Amino acid sequence: MNITTNKSFYTLLAILFLLPIPLGANRPWAWSFFEICIFALTFIVVLKHRRIYALGTNSYFKAICIWLGFIAFASLQIIPFPSSLVAMLSPSSYLAFADVNASSFYLSVDPGQSMISFIKLLSYFCLFICVLVLVNTEKRIRLLLLTMLASGTFQALYGSFEILLGATNSAVFGLPVGEVATGSFVYKNHYANFLMLCLAAGIGLLVTSLEKGKMSTPKDFMRSIATTLLGSKAIVRICIAVMVIGLVMSRSRMGNTAFFVSMAVVGLLALVLIKNRSRGLSVLIISMFIIDLFIVSAYFGLERVKERLAQTSVQQETRDEVLSDAFPMLVDFPLFGSGAGSFYSTFPSYQVTEVGDFYDHLHNDYLQFAIEYGVIGFFILLVLVGFCMYKSIRALYKRKNSIFKGAGFACLMAIIGMGLHATVDFPLQAYANSAYFVVFLALSMIINSLKIHIPRKSASKPATE
Repeated sequence: MNITTNKSFYTLLAILFLLPIPLGANRPWAWSFFEICIFALTFIVVLKHRRIYALGTNSYFKAICIWLGFIAFASLQIIPFPSSLVAMLSPSSYLAFADVNASSFYLSVDPGQSMISFIKLLSYFCLFICVLVLVNTEKRIRLLLLTMLASGTFQALYGSFEILLGATNSAVFGLPVGEVATGSFVYKNHYANFLMLCLAAGIGLLVTSLEKGKMSTPKDFMRSIATTLLGSKAIVRICIAVMVIGLVMSRSRMGNTAFFVSMAVVGLLALVLIKNRSRGLSVLIISMFIIDLFIVSAYFGLERVKERLAQTSVQQETRDEVLSDAFPMLVDFPLFGSGAGSFYSTFPSYQVTEVGDFYDHLHNDYLQFAIEYGVIGFFILLVLVGFCMYKSIRALYKRKNSIFKGAGFACLMAIIGMGLHATVDFPLQAYANSAYFVVFLALSMIINSLKIHIPRKSASKPATE
């Protein structure tokens, strides 16, 4: 394999590992740095593969078209239009500019923030393309999952030790450390969501290495349990346990709920969809609940998470009041949205309820995306994620190779977990979390189209798929 291609692939892995370290890349200087890295890597990849038809991504034509459709739609928000056209397409946007006697009219009421969001969107698309082009072998799929596992383990260790050692300030930028683990993130729910994504990668790795042999005797069953928990997969299993500890210590209600629910749902789906599955899959799912939920989690504070869930009430929470105040924004900007990134500057004029906290994001990514991109843009996003979700399920059902099934398990778990968490929070507003989610979307496409590598000595034999 070409040396330049190898360097590009390992550069991609390095970017992914480093992404969450500077505050989850959720600061302008941090995400700008990684945008430059991703754009530079994309330039190199395109330059290297320029002679290959469609960069070798012709197998992913539908997904790329959906991406490009959304990018084209988002670009409309930052292009100046005649005032009459803006008045026709988005009357509320027209009034926002007419009230200040603006010389230029946009569909976005905050074109500056929309431009920042558009550049982010371009970087996500470039990351998507880089993954499609560079992750082109079974070995590279495994290395990609291992990188996300390593990144999550590092975050979990860092966040947990800060709490267990009683640190008052973090080693990253000296931020104050509270009673909950946040790793190198600032917001605990972003940290919990990131660990959930990395846990999906780790569990996917375990699924790829399950034995296919039948267990006809109790001895075979016990041997399967021992190899699942303590065999060659021991390091991966330990990393998963460490991340579960970090997740529980974040005290994030939906972060924990999203992880365990997505693991249970995908585990049950896998038992139904995977043909000729090994009993090791059942052992793995049961062991995850027994060891992680009832032993490790309970020791490191699962009870406190349960208490937070029990104490949650409509009277105590102000998120529902903020959501009700935000709904009129969707009514005023129904088709083209108020503009990506505009919620921060637009919401105060719609806020009616007095709440103690300042909300720069809605605690519901679905509603915020619908407000900022309108129904049209939100629908395109749903189609993209839904298509990738279908591809993940298809890989579990159709593909026979274990690495494709394991990666499909990881992708489906990440999509369901993110979908759950986004109902009550804004995990996709963090650059590192969104970037990892995009990687899973790309991986869901790869595992459906990638051909099985046949060793040279058996090249004359037909492929199994």
